[in-house]
Amino acid sequence: MTPFAATGGLGDVLGALPPALAALGARVHVVLPAYRTATIDGAHASTYASLLVPGPSGAREAALRTLRHRDVAVSFVVADDLFARDGLYGGARGDFGDNPARFAFYAHAVAALAARLDPPPDVVHCHDWQAGLVPALLRTSEDPRLARLPTVFTIHNLGYQGIFGAEAWPFLGLDRRFFDAAYLEFHGLVNFLKAGLVFADRLTTVSPRYAEEIQTPEHGHGLDGVLRARRSVLRGILNGIDTTRWDPAHDPFLAATYDADNLAGKAECKARLQRDFDLPIRTRVPLLGMVTRLAEQKGLDILAAALPTLLAEDLQIIVLGRGDERYERWLADAGRRDPTRLAVRLAFDEELSHRVEAGADVFLMPSRYEPCGLNQMYSLRYGTVPIVRATGGLDDTIDDVDAVPERGTGFKFVEYSADALIDAVRRALVRYADPAVWRRIMREGMRRDHSWRRAALAYLDLYHDAAAGR
Repeated sequence: MTPFAATGGLGDVLGALPPALAALGARVHVVLPAYRTATIDGAHASTYASLLVPGPSGAREAALRTLRHRDVAVSFVVADDLFARDGLYGGARGDFGDNPARFAFYAHAVAALAARLDPPPDVVHCHDWQAGLVPALLRTSEDPRLARLPTVFTIHNLGYQGIFGAEAWPFLGLDRRFFDAAYLEFHGLVNFLKAGLVFADRLTTVSPRYAEEIQTPEHGHGLDGVLRARRSVLRGILNGIDTTRWDPAHDPFLAATYDADNLAGKAECKARLQRDFDLPIRTRVPLLGMVTRLAEQKGLDILAAALPTLLAEDLQIIVLGRGDERYERWLADAGRRDPTRLAVRLAFDEELSHRVEAGADVFLMPSRYEPCGLNQMYSLRYGTVPIVRATGGLDDTIDDVDAVPERGTGFKFVEYSADALIDAVRRALVRYADPAVWRRIMREGMRRDHSWRRAALAYLDLYHDAAAGR
C-alpha cells in the first residue's frame, strides 16, 4: 500500500482505492504486515492489545500498530523476525524461503483482528496470494462470527500465485482434508492464491478483459478450470488512477504544468526530459517513452526485435526501469550504440516516471499480457498517446484511432510480434505529422475519466452483493 510498502500496481491500487471508498462514506480498515519500509509514527499510532496468532509450534503474540491515513485506518502486524526485512517478498537472492510461514502468520492475524473488531466487518476484501489464505481461514473457522463474514478476493496478476512445497502445510492451520485438488492442492504443492479463488464469496480482477482471459488455458496459469467453475461470481472491475498524484496541472515533478485547454507546458516538459536523458533537444521529433519492469511479460522480447527498425525512423526513445538482467544488459548496450536516439535509465524513479509521462509524445506498452495497467491511464491524463497491445486492461482503456477516428485515444495491435508493434508505431508517426490531428487525440485522452471514484462505486456495489449473498 503506497506510501507504506510500494511494489508495482498493487501498491498504487491499495494506496488509492481505500481513500476513494472512504470518500463515498465507507469505513475502511486496511491491514498490512509491518514491513521495514513502513514508517509508523508513534505520535499518530495506537497499539491494540497483542493479538494471539496460532501457529504450528503454538500460539504467539503480535502487536498491531494502527494509524489514520487519508481517512482510512491502517493497521500493521508487527513481527520483526518475519516482516522487518530489506525486501517485501524476497531479496537479492530471490524469494524468502519462509514466505509460507510469513503470510500464514499474517492471514491468521487478520482473522484474529476481524474477530476482535466491534462492530465486525461487513466484508473482508483480500488482495493477491499474500492474503489468499484469509478467506479459507474465515470460512473454515469454528467461530461462527468469522465463518459468516462475506469475503471478496481480487487477482491483480494471476502469474503470481504463492506456490510452495507440501511441507508448508503445517503453517497454514487448516485441516489436512483441504490439501486436495478441490481446495488448496496444486500438482502436489500448496497454492495460496487458489485458497482465495476457492473460498471467497466473490472474485474480482482488475479489468473486464482480463477476467475473460484468465478463464483460458493461455492466460489461466493452470487455474483456468477453477476460474471457469466460479465464473458466476467473477467480475472484472477496471482499476482507476490516483488523480491527486497524477495530474499534469498540479504535478510538482514537472518543469511546467499544463492541461487539456492549455498544452503549452508540455513542450517545456519534453525539452526538460530530453535534457534529463542527454538526448538532442528537438521539438518536432517524436519522443517515445517507456516506464516498465524489464520483463518478458512487458513485451521486451518483441521490442528487442523491433528496435533496429524503429531506430531507423526519425524518432527518439526513452526507457526507464529495472528488471531481468538480460534486458538491462541489452538496453544498456543498445543505448551506448545509438545515444542520440535511445536513452536508457536502469532505475525505479518516481520523479523521473512523472517526467517521462509528461515529456514523451508517445508511450509504449507492448505487453504480452497486462491485467490492467496503470501507465496507459497516466499517459492519457498527461496527453501522451499510448501504443499498446490489445490485451487485458490495455484493450479496455484505449480506443484505437484508426478504428474510431473521432474518439480514438491511442494505437492498438493484436498480434504479439515485432512486426505488429512496428506497424502501430508507424501509424502513430503518420498522425503525429499532423499537429492538429495529434492535439485532438491528446485532448480526447486527457478528458477521459479514469478516477478511482468510478471503480470505488463498483466495489461498493459488489460488497453489498457479497453481504446479501452471505
